[in-house]
Amino acid sequence: MSEYAHIGTAFMELTQKMMQGPSQYVEAQVNLWNDYMALWRNTTLKMLGEESGDPVIEPEKGDRRFKDNHWQENEAFDFIKQSYLLAARWMNSTVNDVEGLDAQTARKVDFYTRQFADAIAPTNFAVTNPEVLRATSETGGENLISGLENMLEDLEKGKGKLRISLTDEDAFDLGVNLAATPGKVVFQNDLIQLIHYEPTTDQQHSIPLLIIPPWINRYYILDLREKNSLVKWLTDQGYSTFIVSWVNPDGTLAHKSFEDYMLEGAIGAIEAVKKACRVKQVHVTGYCIGGTLLSATLAYLKAKGDDSVKTATFFNALTDFRDVGDIRAFIDEEQVEGLEKRMDESGGFLDGADMANTFNMLRSNDLIWSFVVNNYLLGKDPFPIDLLYWNSDSTRIPKEMHSFYLRNMYLENNLVKPGGISLAGEPIDLTTVDLPTYMISCKEDYIAPWASTYEATKLFKSKVRFVLSASGHIAGVVNPPAAEKYCFWTNTKSPESAEDWLATGKENPGSWWTDWHKWLKPKSGKKMAARAPGKGGLKVIENAPGSYCKVRPEYAD
Repeated sequence: MSEYAHIGTAFMELTQKMMQGPSQYVEAQVNLWNDYMALWRNTTLKMLGEESGDPVIEPEKGDRRFKDNHWQENEAFDFIKQSYLLAARWMNSTVNDVEGLDAQTARKVDFYTRQFADAIAPTNFAVTNPEVLRATSETGGENLISGLENMLEDLEKGKGKLRISLTDEDAFDLGVNLAATPGKVVFQNDLIQLIHYEPTTDQQHSIPLLIIPPWINRYYILDLREKNSLVKWLTDQGYSTFIVSWVNPDGTLAHKSFEDYMLEGAIGAIEAVKKACRVKQVHVTGYCIGGTLLSATLAYLKAKGDDSVKTATFFNALTDFRDVGDIRAFIDEEQVEGLEKRMDESGGFLDGADMANTFNMLRSNDLIWSFVVNNYLLGKDPFPIDLLYWNSDSTRIPKEMHSFYLRNMYLENNLVKPGGISLAGEPIDLTTVDLPTYMISCKEDYIAPWASTYEATKLFKSKVRFVLSASGHIAGVVNPPAAEKYCFWTNTKSPESAEDWLATGKENPGSWWTDWHKWLKPKSGKKMAARAPGKGGLKVIENAPGSYCKVRPEYAD
């Protein structure tokens, strides 16, 4: 059976339900016809030079597809735009109104209908995109020839699969203009290298800080460039800063489990930091799935009577997986079984590009179709953007770990159940976590919806400082104070619902980084002479960013 057969099955069920109650869809069709008649009237009046009134429909705020002036000023293109928007609205609303579908089928239908609507936008076709037509006229069609060359290069890069270039990958060099904050690798095992950053202050807080990033992409999202590097900013605030750099595993590591990621990854790093700094406790931060791992690690350490972690900080991390947003459309028993079969066939791991494609589909207009237009229709080379270089630098994922994660978190939501999972012989109970906790989530996060991350405030035994940043999963976190960008919300109370928390919260200008520092500093011990990598209990292995970070995705070899 095709890996996409589940989509066809979902739409067959949709059709059957629609046939059982056709009257509401006849009404929807009539409403669509009336909208088109109003559009025809307005367009005719405009072409005759008369006042036509307000548009029948306009793009949603933030929709950048129709930014070219011709979409508003030219009657023909304005008509094409509004016709498309009406059809897209009709498709999406019609499938959403179908009754009787089970929740997962409804999610698939809704998600893939939106994907289809995005795909057929007039902006994605040369003959209906005024910017492309203009470029074709001005260059004599050279833009289309260049676009074909770009497409062929992307096909070659993807070894027969289209890997759309999001940025100029030749413009970046790790350790030179990305991931360039000075540091040393001081520890490594099968799964991680541990980077200790050079101090930038004469004195540092006695309690060091460890960051556990997700292993789906590289750690240097937190060390892109000096102006937006969180690790550089932390060293400037006087923290002994460490970060985990995960390996890009191949088939020899297919057996590595979620438990191994905890023992060799999280706990291995914690013990290494303690040894490097000769301390008994460490601040630990987990980002995204790294935060999910951290939550399980904290419960495990609690069960073992180990108090190595002084405080915990979570960046956009899910612990309760009841509501995970659009990504749920990709995860059910049928699709997980298919994914496991593919991982077996590929050598025991998930190709990092597969995961990247999934996340790109969640923002298809921004991360797929805009680049189709730029690279293939306009024939332009992608602009060098550090964030998009990182986004393309994905890692493989071992089958054993990934299957455990999908089944126990997304399918069964076992992490929130006391004893729902066991790791290294210990039942995991998040309700026992009682150390000081800081949580940052992002209002527009489409990977870890903030209302779902908020559930941890009711789950943990400890008092949690929950903070909400503006923007999304990445931009809301990578938001240095000097940029004076976005804002964040705080609340001294912890109401039952996330909505009530926001409604009664306080909006603060600027970056949440300063709020985190204000919370963390009093818990970080006395100041002491700054620690240089390799001068404590661990020796230097190599310079940052290390060798693990430089293993590029397999399709780019």
